[in-house]
Amino acid sequence: MNGGTEVSFSMDTAQNVGLCRLCGSPLQHTFADLGMSPPCESFVPAGAINNMEPYYPLHAFVCSECFLVQLQEYVEPRDIFEEYAYFSSYSDSWVAHAKQYCEASIERFALDHNSFVVEIASNDGYLLQHFLKKDIPILGIEPAINVAKVAVQKGVPTITDFFCKTLAKQMVAEGRQADLIIGNNVLAQVPNLNDFVAGMKVLLKPSGVITLEFPHIARLIEENQFDTIYHEHFSYFSLLTIEKMAERHDLKVFDVEELPTHGGSLRVYLTHASSLRQREPRVDALRHRESEARLNQIETYTAFDDAIQQTKRNLLSFLIRLKEMRKSICAYGAPGKGNTLLNYCGIGTDFIDFAVDRNPYKHGRFTPGMHIPIKPVSEIERAKPDYILILPWNLKSEIVSQMKDIGNWGGKFVIPIPDVSVIDPKELGQ
Repeated sequence: MNGGTEVSFSMDTAQNVGLCRLCGSPLQHTFADLGMSPPCESFVPAGAINNMEPYYPLHAFVCSECFLVQLQEYVEPRDIFEEYAYFSSYSDSWVAHAKQYCEASIERFALDHNSFVVEIASNDGYLLQHFLKKDIPILGIEPAINVAKVAVQKGVPTITDFFCKTLAKQMVAEGRQADLIIGNNVLAQVPNLNDFVAGMKVLLKPSGVITLEFPHIARLIEENQFDTIYHEHFSYFSLLTIEKMAERHDLKVFDVEELPTHGGSLRVYLTHASSLRQREPRVDALRHRESEARLNQIETYTAFDDAIQQTKRNLLSFLIRLKEMRKSICAYGAPGKGNTLLNYCGIGTDFIDFAVDRNPYKHGRFTPGMHIPIKPVSEIERAKPDYILILPWNLKSEIVSQMKDIGNWGGKFVIPIPDVSVIDPKELGQ
């Protein structure tokens, strides 16, 4: 999950089990049932390897009224996010994506030293640092204490808290309203969705803009991206659902961009419903394509569970064949999505010898549930595995480029999503 670690929590949400967190309708339709799984970022220290781990249902439902795909809330956000294992700056491509966004926003919205930019779920300052270099006033809001500390060390002012309507009112009372509110990969992590959106409405200046990035449910369905479902992602959105959400809070969508990040994401631009900003044609164009993809019909969502089961069978069959051929396999990356995949498919050290990750926080720990040891990337050169299973498949181009030297000993990459595929670096162009 790149860029966002923010949530707001209310016990009202926990009590509304079985009701849609956006519109309150009863949840009666299964989208994806991935069984029982531990929280995907709960990496296990070596000294706790024999301790009991909590497992919770990983069962996503879809609302038949607003078509919000969602998990029930089994884990309090504070248990997930106050010490967090994800640092956005460890992905070069994600930092570059953030820089490009900042430069475009400065130009489009004429941001300068008189403006005020707020990022919700600001992580380690990966994005706001680019505004800082342009002398544009900024503020990050980040609940993960260990991650926020890194941002502050970069010179990015950061509030260590969960964003909510109460915090927004407090900021406005202090004279701090935002020209631009940024939420990258945070909306999915908000159990109390209406309180969160109401907070953004309060914090936004009359002429201000909100931009939100999130994985597009259309791409998740089209490409079997079931591994992007995990406990810290409470909700999954289409533009159709976002517009219903905006309308509930007297906001409107005036633009949308389709992005390649996270396997296919949307960046939506919102402002006050009373704003004179004109609706860009690509909003209606995407809504039309969502209708053509039948995202406004419940049957589209309920058919997804069968596709997931087939993907699991295909991946396991492939790995079994490799092991019967006495091939060695390691995993590149230990992302949240990877742990969903490993636990749902039951892939442990009987298949994967070890995982590597660029984040030193994870070194010496084990993946939740399957207990695969996590080591530095340099371990690949030492062990020379026959196959490398790329778990953060959304970064496959970056990883294959960085690790193409595995072809020197005949190593190959395996991509699990949307279908099992093999990349031989020797066959790639120089």
